[in-house]
Amino acid sequence: MVVTNNDITQKNYKKLSIQVSLSGLSFCVFDLITNTVQNVQKVSFLKNSIIEESLWKVFIDYPILTQPFDEVIVLHDNNLNSFVPNSLFDEKFIGSYLQYNVKVFETDFFTFDSLQTHDMFNVYVPYVNINNFLLDHYNTFNYKHKNSILVERLLKINSNSQEKEVYIHFQSNCFEIIVVKGNKLIFFNSFEYNTPEDFIYYILFTFEQLQLNPEIISVKILGSIIKDSDFFEIAYKYIRNCDLFNSLILPNTFGRTDEEIRNHFTLFHS
Repeated sequence: MVVTNNDITQKNYKKLSIQVSLSGLSFCVFDLITNTVQNVQKVSFLKNSIIEESLWKVFIDYPILTQPFDEVIVLHDNNLNSFVPNSLFDEKFIGSYLQYNVKVFETDFFTFDSLQTHDMFNVYVPYVNINNFLLDHYNTFNYKHKNSILVERLLKINSNSQEKEVYIHFQSNCFEIIVVKGNKLIFFNSFEYNTPEDFIYYILFTFEQLQLNPEIISVKILGSIIKDSDFFEIAYKYIRNCDLFNSLILPNTFGRTDEEIRNHFTLFHS
């Protein structure tokens, strides 16, 4: 078992953040003194593999995960979530907030993250089996949903703007569209895709529903995407003000490149 330490006399000033989905895992090790990322890795799981076996292999292949850390954060990466305003939230009925958005079962475990600064909650289904596996390795850890980190951070970045901004978080099999105005969340949704045509269809459909003009609205794309990809090129074709997310607006870049920050945005900001 890895020890997580809060005793100041025994601190090693290292923090571990793990982001895990059914298709893979990424992690980074922070140096808490310099506030930089010392190590970052991304691992894909074999298709149709048993998740516990895949996780076990990661811990064998990356012994750094078994070192002592002062803090461990686990991010659950799935689309089984929904943002709920404070005024509509009741913890007794958290499962009801998801039943119209995603496929849920009576046996599912529901929880939520509080985004109190922005007067809302993120209700979601965590991977209980993954949490149980990690409890065998860390005596304690905190967990959140990946999209809580994503939305909270983008709202903070955009807090001084009075214009609507669109952010697209691109991943290997899905992407999120986040529309914000100042520190208010206007829209959030996750879409699965197969082709670049799927990708631009969902974007333009969202613009149509929200009455956003692709000739005017600013769109920033982050995640695992580069300008030479077919997905960025088709977005740039139909959206005039479309660009990759630029880390120059961030107060801290963790000593990493723009591409790394885009690829591991939620992990780095956990």
